[in-house]
This record gives sequence, C-alpha cells and structure tokens, in this order.
Amino acid sequence: MAESVVQLPGALVAPPPLTLYIHIPWCVRKCPYCDFNSHAQRGALPEAAYVEALSRDLESALPMIWGRSIEAVFFGGGTPSLFSPEGIDAILTRVRTLTRLNPLAEITLEANPGTFERERFQGYRAAGVNRLSLGIQSFNDEHLHALGRIHSAAEAIRAAETALALFDSVNLDLMYALPGQTLEQAEADLKQALALAPPHLSAYHLTLEPNTAFAVQPPVLPDEEAAADMQERIEARLLEAGYRHYETSAFAQPGRHCRHNLNYWLFGDYLGIGAGAHAKLSLHDKILRQARVRHPQDYLRKAGSPDVISEERTLRRHELPFEFMMNALRLTEGFDSCLFQERTGLSLSRIEPELAAAEARGLIERTPAHIRPTLAGQRFLNELLQLFLP
Repeated sequence: MAESVVQLPGALVAPPPLTLYIHIPWCVRKCPYCDFNSHAQRGALPEAAYVEALSRDLESALPMIWGRSIEAVFFGGGTPSLFSPEGIDAILTRVRTLTRLNPLAEITLEANPGTFERERFQGYRAAGVNRLSLGIQSFNDEHLHALGRIHSAAEAIRAAETALALFDSVNLDLMYALPGQTLEQAEADLKQALALAPPHLSAYHLTLEPNTAFAVQPPVLPDEEAAADMQERIEARLLEAGYRHYETSAFAQPGRHCRHNLNYWLFGDYLGIGAGAHAKLSLHDKILRQARVRHPQDYLRKAGSPDVISEERTLRRHELPFEFMMNALRLTEGFDSCLFQERTGLSLSRIEPELAAAEARGLIERTPAHIRPTLAGQRFLNELLQLFLP
C-alpha cells in the first residue's frame, strides 16, 4: 500500500512564511563554472514577452498561495540586471496587484557589475528593489578572466560603491579556491570586499559541477588543504570584522541576513516563477515541490497553462526529516526544536535515534529547545545529513 502523504490539517498549526522567487534566465555570457538555468543572450532580449509570461504564471499559481502574505521577493538568474528598470517595475506592479505583498518586504535583485549603470541602479530602486546582490566573485582581473566574468576589478569596485550609496542593503558574492589562486590572493579579495563594508557577504567555494564547461575542461584548482586554509581564513577575518556566519556560505552584519534565503533554510514556503524556477508549497493536505520548464522559449509558450510545470511531487512522511535537515542544518546557529514539528507536522521524537547518533559523533549540539551543528558538523555536513536519509 502506498505511503500516505503528510496531512496538514491538525498537524501544522499554520503554514510557514512565504516568499517569491522570480527567475530571469538570460545572461551576457555563460560562465564556465555555472550550472544554473542560464542562457547566453542571442539577439534582442524578449523582455516584454517574458514579463507577460511571468504575469500569466503568477496568476495561474494564485490558488496555491491565496490569502497568504509574501514576505520577500528575490530576482535571480541568469542576470536579472539585463532587464530594464521599467521591466522590473512592471513585474513588481503585477506582484503587488495580484498578491498580498508585505509593504515592508525585502525585494532583492541580483546584478552583474558588467551590466552596471548608475541610472539603471537608480531605476531599480525606484521600482521598489531595496536590496542588491552583486556577483563580484573576485577583485583580481586574472581570476575574473579565468572565471569567464565580463567585468573587471575596477568595474566591480565602482558597481559596489554605487550600489552601497543607493541601497540600504547590499550583498557581495565572492568565490575562493579559484584556478591558480593563493591564500594571499583570497585574502586580498576579502580585504577589498571588507573595505567596501557591505551589510552582507557570500563566500562560495568554487566546485566543478556536472554539465558545465569546467567539468569538460577542468582548470587546475588549489588542493583540498589549500582550499580549507582559505575557508578558515575567510571565516576568521569576517568574524573579526563583526560579520555573523549564519549559513554555510553567508555572512551578515547583525540583523542584515537575507530574508528570502533564511526562509528557504528554515523550510519555509516559496513560490518560484520563471523558466526553471522551483517552488516548495504547503497546501491544505500536502507539501509540494514543483519545477517550471527550463528553456526560455518553452516557458514563454507554456506560462499560465498546466504544462508550465515540468516536475511536481508530493513529499512523503518518510522524506520530510531529511528535507527539513538538508536545509536547517546549513544554518550555523541551527534551529529551535519546535520548528521541526511546525514545518513538517511530525514529532521531533520521530528522529530521536538519528539525533542521538549525530550527537554521539559530535556533529550536533542540542538542548530541549535548540539544535545546532557543531563546527565538525558544519565541516562534514554531508556526513551529518546522511544520518537523516530515508
């Protein structure tokens, strides 16, 4: 007999917070390390058609989020800053018209320093964007070239300075363990980032992902020991500078974390619209994961119809502990114990053997009220998560 899906009535006191993810799939050039659903722009950008498709997609999804407040919006890509401020404004106007968007919602837009113009950034702010996330990756021209980035170090600094002058909240993305990078060069990147004093920094370890140009022709990367030294040095420097290391790759000044991403790690709900966008939604009788069709042309044609959904599955009860832990244990400060039942409908006692095993191995620390990964649990996160596999 098939296992029943999680029954929410009486199990969840209330649905979790809801955010909205909007995917813009185009970029100027596909970076060799990127495994996101992004497509190099060829010819004129079909901005108006895509804005209309997003509107149809959002409208068709309304029954799944009816009456719920949207607490944050995140434009990801691709390169959302390829869209004009007028296009972003049209999308946000439609979001405000169709949904209960919290007037104080955090609205983030990812931007590429290579598409930077001051007037463009001002236009995004006027449209309602209140947080900018800049894909810097490095302040070293040699490393930027190796990564296939279209901007220079000087352009990155100018874009960051302008963003910080215009927006109250800014994130800078950095990468380390780059081709040919030394520990001193990784520190120099971080020093330049800290000199700009952004409220939020992300530091990602470069990994070779399948189906990327780097996977086909791998560059020479620093060895594991050198990469670990870079990670430890980055984390120590950021701690000294007053940043809170709140997620595996995310660092923020006090109170300046990314609300959309934090909701994601805490197993909150998010609706994803746009080509290849993913969603996780708690309905009255089930928790769903969805994905939209990936190719922009397919999306333009199918948005608003049931065919826009390329994948949909209902999470089974035995999957929920791993699904929850896969997200929440990325948070360095962990989570309140009561959140497990609030977000899954399952009693925490259901995973007591797994928690005991993780604690015995020194991978988590827990009290009756809180569970958090230890430093070893953060370093060996995959090993920790394997304990919760169904």
